[in-house]
Amino acid sequence: MSNIPETGRTPRVQIRLMVIQVLVFSLLLTLGGRLWYLQVRNGREYTDEAKSNHVQQVVQPAVRGSILDTRGVPLADNETRLVVSTSRTELMKMEDGGKAVLTRLADVLGMKPKEVMDKVRLCDSKTPQPCWNGSPYQPIPVTDEATTQQALQIRERAEDFPGVTAEPTAVRRYTAPGLANTAQVLGYLSPVTDEEITKAQDTDSPYLRSDQVGRSGLERTYDKELRGKAGVTRYEVDNLGRVIGLARSDVAVPGDHVVTSVDARVQAVAEYELNEAMKAARKEMDRNTNTHYKADSGAVVVMEAKTGRVVAMASQPTYDPNAWVGGISAKDYARLTGKKSNFPLLNRAIQGQAAPGSIFKVVSSTAAVRAGYNFNGNYPCPSSYSIGGQTFQNFESRGYGSITLGKALEVSCDTVFYGLAHKEWIKDGGLKPKKDAKNWFYTTAHLFGLGKETGIDLPNEVTGRVPDREWKQKFWEANKDGWCKQGKKGGTYIQRLAYEGCLEGNRMRAGDSVNYSIGQGDILVTPIQMATIYSAISNGGTLYNPVVGKAIVSADGKHVRKIEPKSHGKLPMNQKTRDQIDKALAAVTTTGSAAWRFGGWPQKQIPMHAKTGTAEVYGKQTTSWFASYTSDYTIVMTISQGGTGSGASGPAVRKIYEAMYGLDPKGKQDISKALMPEPRTELPKILPDGQIEAPKILPYDPPKEPLDEQTLAGPPALVTARRD
Repeated sequence: MSNIPETGRTPRVQIRLMVIQVLVFSLLLTLGGRLWYLQVRNGREYTDEAKSNHVQQVVQPAVRGSILDTRGVPLADNETRLVVSTSRTELMKMEDGGKAVLTRLADVLGMKPKEVMDKVRLCDSKTPQPCWNGSPYQPIPVTDEATTQQALQIRERAEDFPGVTAEPTAVRRYTAPGLANTAQVLGYLSPVTDEEITKAQDTDSPYLRSDQVGRSGLERTYDKELRGKAGVTRYEVDNLGRVIGLARSDVAVPGDHVVTSVDARVQAVAEYELNEAMKAARKEMDRNTNTHYKADSGAVVVMEAKTGRVVAMASQPTYDPNAWVGGISAKDYARLTGKKSNFPLLNRAIQGQAAPGSIFKVVSSTAAVRAGYNFNGNYPCPSSYSIGGQTFQNFESRGYGSITLGKALEVSCDTVFYGLAHKEWIKDGGLKPKKDAKNWFYTTAHLFGLGKETGIDLPNEVTGRVPDREWKQKFWEANKDGWCKQGKKGGTYIQRLAYEGCLEGNRMRAGDSVNYSIGQGDILVTPIQMATIYSAISNGGTLYNPVVGKAIVSADGKHVRKIEPKSHGKLPMNQKTRDQIDKALAAVTTTGSAAWRFGGWPQKQIPMHAKTGTAEVYGKQTTSWFASYTSDYTIVMTISQGGTGSGASGPAVRKIYEAMYGLDPKGKQDISKALMPEPRTELPKILPDGQIEAPKILPYDPPKEPLDEQTLAGPPALVTARRD
């Protein structure tokens, strides 16, 4: 036995007991505090969350607003289709998870059982499309193309199809009135993504999982207005997911209508004539390559000159936006996006970039005047212009002697602009630019709005490019390493270019400036930019933001918000210069490079102004451009690898004007046949019950009467040498 007294242990035991008591008390205090925080401080929050766990939402999608043309003709609306849907909640109650029901449903719909089952499964990170990305408590659509017979079978044999419904439902439709496809302008819809839902959840227009959202065109720009507000019915459910009551119901609010300035009849004409011009170009031989022109893509813009409103906009190749309705198939998606498709989803009117050729000369003429050159002064137009060891030619080496800037525009003389641009390059310091260099030819292009977006109300517009000294430096810095790696002195043409670029790609050479002055080289523009410029020349100098939307109108027609045209500046020219350029462009169609395409045009009644352009692109055939305007409208057309401006695009542009003004090929006007002799200002009428008063239109029927003998015979000898 130990000799230590019992009392010697007592203090240490007591201390240990006290420590344990303090520890237990602290833990109890912490636990109590946490319980107070959860039950008292944040009790309501967690109570609400607990309640929401037993409330599930069923969404009734809002009817999407229509997109209307300027007279109220629907370009995009909704049609009633028989939609077959399934209730996942009901299917999950079945022993086999609804497999037998879905198999019978597939047999009725003429689908494969797996196809149906895939459509009703829920999406997650491991489940590929097709799958359902919405609420599992919402009816899941299997098809929106059910026939009446199929719907009757499902409804009459309800006992064989528990949880399956076949109901009429509004589905998006792109109507193509009068065969006016308008695909790239309208855009298309597709289901909302999780990322978009998260991003929009704190905004005033959050997405629901059932929403279809605009992916391009007007559907995207005006998605918020068109979408409306979905109705939501909230059901109380038990812990097994069974509905036990109705919590709350919000009625759906239909989307607004978007009225556009597009006229479906003119749109149909523009699409048809662009396509016909491309087909005609493919029949013509390119004498530079001894092959037919490829004419692989093109675009046309028809615009109100005084407002910037777009009357028609077509792009080729095109597509049917209905392919996206109800979800695009893998086959159609590959067809629209594959390498061989030539990218029909692109709107080449606002996304197609190319060198403008001679239609750029209105910019160069203005730059020359700003630099101090007299518009009516005399400037040599020889057959060629030499700089060092390089010679720049007029087409087929034709010279016109000493001419004015106006005449240079009329006959499209390149060498006049070569000479002026070369002089200004020297004044600016040449290869060693001065600090105070004026750079008139480049700064003027920027003031015309080139090198930046026009501000049109369509998404994904591109900026084009003005290749000034600043751009040269940045481009060189970005590409120097690649050029130096690829370049080779005395190698192939591409290798020699890369070699020169590596050494001095940042230097503005004389050849760069003279080539740029006639719209060649590194400059890039879009059709919408050039339409904006030529509209400004027509209206006296105001540069408008092009606009397709004309008004937002509520579904009942009671509330109207007009979309007014906005200006982003003035042309950098005075009224005198504008009038001089205007006169020269009128002469282009009477005695100049486009005269052979406008024989018989009623110039006194409807003065026509135009500029032809043919841009050369290394490794490709020439790009055709035709820019024109009257006092009412501007039309710009371009065809990639299509040949000359007057040869390929000119005739099509004339036919569009003829349809709008009611002219026959000989220039005689019948106003009753005119589609749009003047811009339309009034809005279509929408009745309180939602009905839209709109005329019916027929497909465009091109005139069959042949052109006069002189036009059919081709250009007169005076202008056969002009490439434009």
